[in-house]
Amino acid sequence: MSEESPEVAVARSADRDRYEITVDGRKAGHVAYLDRAGQRVFYHTEIDEEFGGRGLGSVLVGRALAEAGESGFRIVPVCPFVARYLERHHEVDDLVDAVTPDVRAAVRERTG
Repeated sequence: MSEESPEVAVARSADRDRYEITVDGRKAGHVAYLDRAGQRVFYHTEIDEEFGGRGLGSVLVGRALAEAGESGFRIVPVCPFVARYLERHHEVDDLVDAVTPDVRAAVRERTG
C-alpha cells in the first residue's frame, strides 16, 4: 500500500502582504513581504513547527519568488531564509536587488 501525497498549495494573501502555504487545506506557514518602488522585499519566513522538516519553506519561497518576478517585481531578500534559498537556486538571479539601509529602515517601519 502506498501513502497518498499531501496536497500542498501556495497562494498570495494580498490583504495580509504575504504568501501562505497550506498542506491538505491547513495553514503550514507564510513568507511576509513589503512592496516598495517596484521591489518586493521579503522579510520574514515562518513554517509552523508541526510542518517542519518537509521542505515546505523552500516550496513556499520558490513559488513566492517566481510569482513576484512574473508580476514585474525586483526581489530583495532581507529574510535570511530567502537569502539562503537564493544562494542555492538561481532562477531569479537577474531580479535580485541588494539589501540597502533604506530597505532595512522600511522593514523596521513596517514591523515596528
